[in-house]
Amino acid sequence: ITLAGTLTLPQGKGPFPAVILISGSGPQNRDEELFGHKPFLVLSDYLTRRGVSVLRFDDRGTGKSTGNFNDATTADFASDVMAALAYLKTRKEIDHGRTGLIGHSEGGMVAPMVASRSKKVAFIVLLAGPGIGMDQIVLYQIERQLKLLGKTEEQTRTEIGFRKKIFEIISSTSDSGLAARKILKAYAGLPETDKNLLAWTPEQLEGMIRAFSSQWWRFCLTYQPATTLRKVTCPVLALNGSKDTQVQADMNLEAIEKALKEGKCKSFTIKKLEGLNHLFQKCKTGDGFEYGTIEETINQEALELIGKWIDESVKN
Repeated sequence: ITLAGTLTLPQGKGPFPAVILISGSGPQNRDEELFGHKPFLVLSDYLTRRGVSVLRFDDRGTGKSTGNFNDATTADFASDVMAALAYLKTRKEIDHGRTGLIGHSEGGMVAPMVASRSKKVAFIVLLAGPGIGMDQIVLYQIERQLKLLGKTEEQTRTEIGFRKKIFEIISSTSDSGLAARKILKAYAGLPETDKNLLAWTPEQLEGMIRAFSSQWWRFCLTYQPATTLRKVTCPVLALNGSKDTQVQADMNLEAIEKALKEGKCKSFTIKKLEGLNHLFQKCKTGDGFEYGTIEETINQEALELIGKWIDESVKN
């Protein structure tokens, strides 16, 4: 696999501190372009102007990078970041003792994986990174969606209960065909009242089974971020928006802080930013439909906090 990206260098004489940007879930280009915004372009420009080199790259199978994105897991994305680290080591403009990672969303799972493996990582910044398991995060998202759709408490409870069953089966059954048969059998065995409350068509159920049986989902449903966070020794900055509806701020930041305290990390900053969503935009509700309607790409407060924290980290 060949990864294609952009390295921005500050003006002046190096070597410069550097960061690698790690995108969130789904195939993203080097600018993490989504909903008409280019968050990584804005972030790299801001940091480079502050004297920090930035490497950002197209996800495998996206943009000018080769490979198949759909066959990859979060662990594969971590190996891609290791390759990016190895590339920076070849550049004389980079201070290899002051090179860190910034991961957004799923990238906030990847950054600790890499930092726990490589002593070359000087610091990590987690932007809306998970602290709890992906199964819990997804169930939170689904429950919120069901409430927005006007589902009753009984409908919501029934759907969350069966979704948990699907996750349990997929997590404990390595063979996808066998897992699918177990899920179909479990659904067939539900009381008619529950089936009526769910109101899933056979096509909906089969589509759900196919989606959650992918290698990416299989990895995520069994992966616990806290286990890796306990192995991180470099300084950590973890930020989340108070109105994030994808990776809910309180439960994830609390889990990240707890894991870092239990582990080997001696220096970390945990902060919830009021009024910001999953993309760190100032927002009204935090729901995904707002992302493309907001002019701001990344809130200035978040940018400044990241920049100042990196400055302090690379000085120490």
